[in-house]
Amino acid sequence: MSHNVKGTIKQQMYTTELTMSNHQLIADEPIDENGQDLGPKPTELLNAALSACTAITMKMYAARKGWDLQEAIVEVDFVRDIKNGVTTFSKKIELFGNLDDAQKQRIYEIGAKCPVHRIIEGTVQIESELI
Repeated sequence: MSHNVKGTIKQQMYTTELTMSNHQLIADEPIDENGQDLGPKPTELLNAALSACTAITMKMYAARKGWDLQEAIVEVDFVRDIKNGVTTFSKKIELFGNLDDAQKQRIYEIGAKCPVHRIIEGTVQIESELI
């Protein structure tokens, strides 16, 4: 499975077209940061990836178990400690449905096993190449 995303920026300040699989998105910066605010900021997309992956993973697990998870809300933010080089992500998760406390706890735990969570939490290397 390809994870390739292509970002293209042209003349308009900061507006970047993102192409992946059969989808296109726009990333941008807010107007107060000299962007056009035509799409989410790159850092918001990072949060969105973690939020969506967590929600999808929890929903998949609950469905496999036959549990009635009707709605999951996953709010993600992060704080960068530039001095110490540490970035801390926070996730606030709300689960709704006909679930007992043990089921909610297990679904919550499974959310931390989503692929994006594991990537962010693991050792990451970035290889860049000028072509």
